[in-house]
Amino acid sequence: MRPLATPLHHPGMSALEIAAVLLGIINILLIIRRSVWNFPVAIVMVGLYFVIFRDAKLYSDAGLQIFFAVVNAYGFWSWWRNKADTGDIIVRRLPRFAYPAWIIGAILAIWGWGAVMHAETDASYPYWDASVAMLSVAGQVLMTRRFIENWHFWIVVNLISVPLYLNKELYLTAGLYGLFLVLAVAGLVEWRKAERA
Repeated sequence: MRPLATPLHHPGMSALEIAAVLLGIINILLIIRRSVWNFPVAIVMVGLYFVIFRDAKLYSDAGLQIFFAVVNAYGFWSWWRNKADTGDIIVRRLPRFAYPAWIIGAILAIWGWGAVMHAETDASYPYWDASVAMLSVAGQVLMTRRFIENWHFWIVVNLISVPLYLNKELYLTAGLYGLFLVLAVAGLVEWRKAERA
């Protein structure tokens, strides 16, 4: 399949990546504000990132974008149904026993998916890429279900994504994930305030 955008010098300089980065910033700001409109923005963003990651041979990340598109469509429907009378999205916490189960499940998923990518594809950094992908799956599902703990997963995703994308010369995306790290911490603080309120 032909790429939608041809990089000028390397993958980090494409117009496609610039557009995806801008949409990513808008998306996270909307999530922090608990705006249901984060989901349509995210669907467009992940469509762009599917192409970017596919062309960079980060196949786990590319496949993840398809998952994100589906879950964001569900998230829009779910959040729309779970607004308070004021229009605010109500957040909640995982039951105590569920949090360790999510962590163990994510570790097992990383190991399994990384092994498949290593054995069956020419993926760059298959286990590293799988870590980003599987932790993102956990974070996205928890965010869609309005659990505050989603931000813990996103903080880890952002910490490990920045060096991966720098290695792949996706410099704008690495910068975006650095910003995402700051915004994930802000999101955690904001959602905790919302929970108390």
